[in-house]
Amino acid sequence: MISLTVTALVFGVVFLAELPDKTALAGLVLGTRYRASYVFAGVAAAFALHVALAVAAGSVLTLLPQQIVHALTGVLFLGGAAVLLMKKDEDDEEIRSPENQSFWKVAGAGFMLILVAEFGDLTQIMTANLAARYDDPLSVGLGAVLALWAVAGLGIVGGKALMKRVPLKLITQIAAVLMLALGVWSLWEAVTG
Repeated sequence: MISLTVTALVFGVVFLAELPDKTALAGLVLGTRYRASYVFAGVAAAFALHVALAVAAGSVLTLLPQQIVHALTGVLFLGGAAVLLMKKDEDDEEIRSPENQSFWKVAGAGFMLILVAEFGDLTQIMTANLAARYDDPLSVGLGAVLALWAVAGLGIVGGKALMKRVPLKLITQIAAVLMLALGVWSLWEAVTG
């Protein structure tokens, strides 16, 4: 059974954490050069694979005693918040472009770009933490993949307009505050549990 509360919480945290990430900018650049649906297909497949790996890793953590899991996830969330707060503005990276507009070349380029760029990324680690925290892999996976797909869609189709209206620094700070709150909450449960 899917928990809408867990799915919504995961969606919000992962969405905000992924918005200022370099992969959102990469999707934006690919989307301006190639057919958006082709780019999205490749990016969405890569994000789905990353979420599956993260949820599997987080599910393994649920085998540990709950106090250890809460302490571990609390420390990792606090570390993630610190990374977001200390993150410097990134320049647009050069992206290799496929030779033509064929579906497989464009989708393959998007898939490979996200697969490499997101491996071990903050949102993948956050998803594993959330899977361990809530012991609800389906709800966590659904929330994370929908958030990543939403960010990819925004980046590909309307990233420029969003970045003009909402300062990237503000988005990063909101994500950091949410992670800080989750970290403190997890550590509190580890100490009081």
